[in-house]
Amino acid sequence: MNTFEDTLNQYEPMISSCIRKLNIYKNHELYRQAGRIALWRAWVKFEAEKGEFAPYAYRCIYGSMLDELKKEKHEEETINPIEDEKLSFLLEQALVKSIQNEDLSLALETLTTNERELILWIFVEGISLQQAATRAGITIPGIKKRRERMLNKLRNSLKVKK
Repeated sequence: MNTFEDTLNQYEPMISSCIRKLNIYKNHELYRQAGRIALWRAWVKFEAEKGEFAPYAYRCIYGSMLDELKKEKHEEETINPIEDEKLSFLLEQALVKSIQNEDLSLALETLTTNERELILWIFVEGISLQQAATRAGITIPGIKKRRERMLNKLRNSLKVKK
């Protein structure tokens, strides 16, 4: 068998093909690198007496990209997205202001007990949406919807008081 560099040059189109077939539309370099690593592992582990290299390499590359997609989806569900960080930052800024003028504490009183509990979990304890959904006994989209309604309620309450 030839060197890995030769193999990589030969199978680079296969990596691109897997990216297209999986409809990957962002983070191309991440998936291209995952494909290259999978190709290298296949190249190292390949045994010629067990069959052809091309199908084996394809399965390894495709499987590695699928694993990467699953990992990314899992991270999106369990780690608060950047949007949550922005909302958290805004809420923390509002909390700082509330110490000075108590507007937020009055706005928080307009929320139900369950909504205040959710605020406590997500923004004070810093738990993930997955954990909050488990605690509340609902789905992640349900938690997202409640969080959005609750934050809108707070925003509207704060606007009225100003």
